[in-house]
Amino acid sequence: MVCQIHNIDSRRVPLTTSLPAHPRAAELLNALPETDAVDDATSADGSNYTSPILTPNADPEEAALETKELSKYLLAKSLFDCKEFDRCAAVFLPESLLSSVLSSPSETTVSTPSQRSKGKAKAVEESPASGAAPLPRLSQKSLFLALYAKFMSGEKRKNEESEMVMGPQDLGTVVNKQLLVVGRYLAAWFKERTTTDDEVLGSQGWLEYLYGMVLAKEKNDAQAMDYFVRSVHKYPMNWGCWLEMTSIISRVEELNQIARHCPQNIVSFMFHLHTSLELYQQTPNLANSLAQLLSIFPTSSFLLTCNALLSYHAKDLMAAEHHFSRLLSLHPHRLDSLDHYSNILYVLNMRPKLAFVAHLCSSVDKFRPESCVVIGNYYSLLSMHEKAVQYFRRALTLDRSCLSAWTLMGHEYVELKNTHAAIESYRRAVDVNRRDYRAWYGLGQTYEMLEMHTYSLWYYKKAAGLRPWDGKMWMAVGSCLQKMGRERDGIKALKRALLADAYYDVGSSFGSGGDLLGARGATGHMDPEILLQIAAMYDQLGEEEEAKAYMELCVAQEEGGAADANNLGESSVMIHTDSPASEDYADREDGSAGADGGGEGTGVTAATSKARMWLARFAMRTSDYTTANRLATELCQDGVEVEEAKALVREIRSRMEASGMFGSDS
Repeated sequence: MVCQIHNIDSRRVPLTTSLPAHPRAAELLNALPETDAVDDATSADGSNYTSPILTPNADPEEAALETKELSKYLLAKSLFDCKEFDRCAAVFLPESLLSSVLSSPSETTVSTPSQRSKGKAKAVEESPASGAAPLPRLSQKSLFLALYAKFMSGEKRKNEESEMVMGPQDLGTVVNKQLLVVGRYLAAWFKERTTTDDEVLGSQGWLEYLYGMVLAKEKNDAQAMDYFVRSVHKYPMNWGCWLEMTSIISRVEELNQIARHCPQNIVSFMFHLHTSLELYQQTPNLANSLAQLLSIFPTSSFLLTCNALLSYHAKDLMAAEHHFSRLLSLHPHRLDSLDHYSNILYVLNMRPKLAFVAHLCSSVDKFRPESCVVIGNYYSLLSMHEKAVQYFRRALTLDRSCLSAWTLMGHEYVELKNTHAAIESYRRAVDVNRRDYRAWYGLGQTYEMLEMHTYSLWYYKKAAGLRPWDGKMWMAVGSCLQKMGRERDGIKALKRALLADAYYDVGSSFGSGGDLLGARGATGHMDPEILLQIAAMYDQLGEEEEAKAYMELCVAQEEGGAADANNLGESSVMIHTDSPASEDYADREDGSAGADGGGEGTGVTAATSKARMWLARFAMRTSDYTTANRLATELCQDGVEVEEAKALVREIRSRMEASGMFGSDS
């Protein structure tokens, strides 16, 4: 069967037989008088009835129905291609027929309001009332086309009824009013065909897929997943169904559990790879799986995109940029995932290349959401934030489920100091995809700007839960706890950040408004900023020995060596050198890029100078003037807070003179 992919936003739903879009010829064909109805599955000579232009159906009953409905199907398919969804549905399921079939005063077949609020309750499936007309006898192919057209009609009206993006009345609460009709019909169809063994007689998998989409829209994820799994068992090549499964998986544990119930073939292998990338995984096993697939399909645009995204999630931006560049040269008219490529170019500050990609997208299709996002990123890099917002809004007008546009628009509103609009943008991003840790992190930062630390902490914890091995998330949690006066908890969170981080980045979280000190690779080393913050919190708690140990560890990062772990006692922190790098390097919300410094130390930074100053003053308090003098002299050479360092040297030398120690070890 020749398949063409269709869907609301990414053309996922397989339909049969690509045909000319204009329905005139199909209307004339359908207007011809019908021949005698074929009620039997086979002709007099025993051969199956099949259409000469369709792949023969293995089910003789379905084959007979498809042959009988061929003229109507061609008309409905042509109307669908013309996006006349109501006319398409009415070819097989006119409103009068639907009202008679589904007439019932009370029953519902999708989740009740209370169930929808929970999102996990099992839908109530009921057949139409006893007085209702029986379901019409249609082939599954025609029924799928008609009901999917009904579904699409509801989506089209939902978009038409929605207010302007981020307008005063845009609450994101408009729903697809056809979900109830489609859901009730499918529930009745499945109940009519389901056996005592919970098997659906003669099912081809398409109606399970459509019913799963309806249930997913109703937030009934558990039952939706059940129908999706049934669908891929019937027809595993329906990639749209696999993508719908990905959209409702939120954790790796869920993915592993569901994978055990899926058919084992190359498509499920690709599904596992794709979903793992959506969950920001970057394990060696994942890279090995991708390499195996690339050895089979070396020029697959989908797999090459996955390869680029794997490097992107692993924070190897130069490799990711190289992969995307090669992908663009092989498939110059393919716009999928170029919004990620524009994020990489933004972070790497490659303005000429970003301008080229924006121009290319505009010339290929300026009304694709990806094109608008790329152009918006380009204007953001030029600090033309109002213009960037305009293009992100245009992307959302084209597709309100465009996740990157919601998140990036939130970043732009932060730059414009419009915190209310930024919060709303991030909230809408989370509504589209609750796995988007960048939106949760953005909400935390925005509330932190408003000094609403309780709210900020909650959102930071959500982001940290999605990215437990991202030091940036835990550093945000620790800083927020410190501002709330919870130093003990803050220290625990910052120690978790030390475990997670493999390099450090100091500067503004949104690419402006901060003194950027740059970022250096420090695999196996610790972030001096985090060490300084932990030491300061111990100092506030009056635990000077712990504070001293972390201050010394902070200073030790200048040379790239770790301080003696024994000095830290019970508070020692073992660093995982194979842990993923912090998200600062590759997040679009961070406008600064890091440079890989390999195994070198950080050199002198503001954090290490502050730690050295604290150690010098601590040595003075403990009358260790020799150490204090050495540290103060080093401070004078650091170039940070030189005047204060010189004053400290004078004070130390005067005390040494008073104690008769001057000159002994200066």
